[in-house]
Amino acid sequence: MNKLTAENLARAAAQAAKIVAQLTTAEKNHALQHMAASLRRHQHDILQINQQDVQAAQQQQLAASMIDRLTLNAQRIEDMATAIEEIIQLADPVGEVTPFSQPSNGIEVSKMRIPLGVICMIYEARPNVTADAAALCFKAGNAVILRCGKEALASSKAIAAALHSALRDCGLPAELITVVPTPDRSLMLDLLQQQQWIDLVIPRGGEGLIGFVSEHSKIPVIQHYKGVCHLYVDRDADIDQALALLINGKTQRTGVCNALEGLLVHQDIAGEMLPRVATALAEHQVTIHADSSSAHYFAKPNVIADHAFGEEYLALEIAVRTVPSLAAAIEHIDQFGSGHTEVIVTNDQAAAEQFIRHVDSAVTMHNASSRFSDGGQLGLGAEIGISTSKLHAYGPMGLTALTTEKFVVRGQGQVRA
Repeated sequence: MNKLTAENLARAAAQAAKIVAQLTTAEKNHALQHMAASLRRHQHDILQINQQDVQAAQQQQLAASMIDRLTLNAQRIEDMATAIEEIIQLADPVGEVTPFSQPSNGIEVSKMRIPLGVICMIYEARPNVTADAAALCFKAGNAVILRCGKEALASSKAIAAALHSALRDCGLPAELITVVPTPDRSLMLDLLQQQQWIDLVIPRGGEGLIGFVSEHSKIPVIQHYKGVCHLYVDRDADIDQALALLINGKTQRTGVCNALEGLLVHQDIAGEMLPRVATALAEHQVTIHADSSSAHYFAKPNVIADHAFGEEYLALEIAVRTVPSLAAAIEHIDQFGSGHTEVIVTNDQAAAEQFIRHVDSAVTMHNASSRFSDGGQLGLGAEIGISTSKLHAYGPMGLTALTTEKFVVRGQGQVRA
């Protein structure tokens, strides 16, 4: 057995990537179906091991949001299996050919979509990412190396064991899905130097993790920074609709990157809107951080200065600000947003179009909950992450974002003059 080194892990994944790149769509879908079935078959074992991870996290008194992300149950495992089955139904981008040009010299130029090769995912306490990332990378013709946080390592290894069982059943190498078996930070650093074997790194987690990976990697990095998402209520908004979007976006699930962290209300509607906001958020025990012009609408707000916005709370907390105009709302988002998801509530179509055109974020929404900023909800199947950088992907990353294109030239013996 090869010694556990970053180079050996990466080299083995690169060799396996050559195999998956040659599979047909039918062969990949067949293996994915086995993966979904194996997750269901091994549900009991996965849940037992996950319970140990959760108990350890509770003993360490980790944040409630982290424990929520770490926790698996029967429904969440079923969701993972269902997500794989949804990926099966998606069109396979690999091998897709797009005509590009036909120069006067008679050559025919097209572009063909191909796998990236080996993708390294580095993520924190979210064991479901193990299955989602593995299935997406596999369908896109890539091998994947998965390095999760120590809190979820046992759970991720259990999920990977179920997926490896499916790969064996299909005669495919386990190295197509590699979970780094140790949380050793030096091994992660070594992985980030393996540019000969790894083609792309995708960190998914807190700002510190992403900054660390970006600083130390010799491999291109897709950044998935924090989700400071805003709901802007314009003066022509339907207040009932705005309240529903606020409550859904803030309270349905707090520890996720598409949860709302900021509420902006046009001053013309603040007197009618904010008292109802205060009542609704109090019912959900949401802590309010408000600017001085909004604070008096709330019972016990934490009054914050104009420079103190932009926090990612990942909890039942939200920042509230009254703004004088749509332009001021956009300016606030430009200063404090994270490029993730921004929402406008308005019945003024022109205002909505201005917001959509000028707000710089991966996802902009009009009269819809920020919680829809998710690959599965947007029709991508399970996502591998939400890119807040613009090269080479922006927003939720599905199958196509895990491939690239090469030029294909067909001729009849032409030579360049």
